[in-house]
Amino acid sequence: MIIGMGHNTRDWEEKIGNQRDWVWRGWKVRYTYSRCKNNQETLAGDKLANPPLLLLHGFGASIGHWRHNINVLTEKHTVYALDLLGFGASEKAIANYDSSFWVEQVYEFWQTFIGVPVILVGNSTGSLISLVAAATYPDMVTGLIMISLPDPMAQAELIPPKFLPTVEFIQNMVASPFLLRALFFIVRKPAVIRRWVKFAYYNGDLITDELVDILARPPRDRGAARAFCIVFKIMGSTKLGPSVKAVLPTLKVPILLIWGKQDLLIPPKLANPSQFTELNPRLELVELDNAGHCAHDECPEIVNGLILDWVVNI
Repeated sequence: MIIGMGHNTRDWEEKIGNQRDWVWRGWKVRYTYSRCKNNQETLAGDKLANPPLLLLHGFGASIGHWRHNINVLTEKHTVYALDLLGFGASEKAIANYDSSFWVEQVYEFWQTFIGVPVILVGNSTGSLISLVAAATYPDMVTGLIMISLPDPMAQAELIPPKFLPTVEFIQNMVASPFLLRALFFIVRKPAVIRRWVKFAYYNGDLITDELVDILARPPRDRGAARAFCIVFKIMGSTKLGPSVKAVLPTLKVPILLIWGKQDLLIPPKLANPSQFTELNPRLELVELDNAGHCAHDECPEIVNGLILDWVVNI
């Protein structure tokens, strides 16, 4: 049982289904599930008309970030959400973190608890992991929904080759364990979290005590500082994962890409999400007004409706 820190905490935990722990390769992993409310899994041809959904959060987030989505989505689907290792209530392990590592966690979770093709739903880093998982294990996926999509190779493409060694040197200096540990103990403070999360949200009124609590509790877990140091080094680097442009054309499943027009972390003007529709004819792009990097949390009614309607029509 998880002991809450106040009524806000208890409220959001009640919104995310049945939390459980699973031991993966010796590490504790937190997940949650919520059964489809109509308790029916109907067949359409040789596949489920209402396949399960598996939700994957972004950097620094957790299953709690889906608190406005899970209950609505279970009207038509069984929903699972997973705390990636190093985040949320999952263990803050010393591991070789990158997208392929988390893909293995997702796939073995799917093998253990689900076993039928799912719709993968990701936000930010969770979108990249979903993309790589769909390419690596196509038997696991019947559809893919991504809410903002980072491309690890995009930064490298913008930097002239002659400057890459200098950039990498600076990145390595900034990512030194001494500096990162000092940074960690600053950024984990709730007041600091409240300030930096404004970059991810268009509507500042949505940065509530509840949201700050969701983001502020995991960094206080044992081993959180060392895990942060390891993960931070790969975030925003080419080590995080493969090129999105290389992976997208290989996918054979329907894809929905949702992007907030006011996303400051991956600005649409720079990312140019419309280019992705040219790389895969099965990809549908929806750009949302008045939404930032976490559209599923900023405008959940719209995103939940998009997901439910899209799945019916694939």
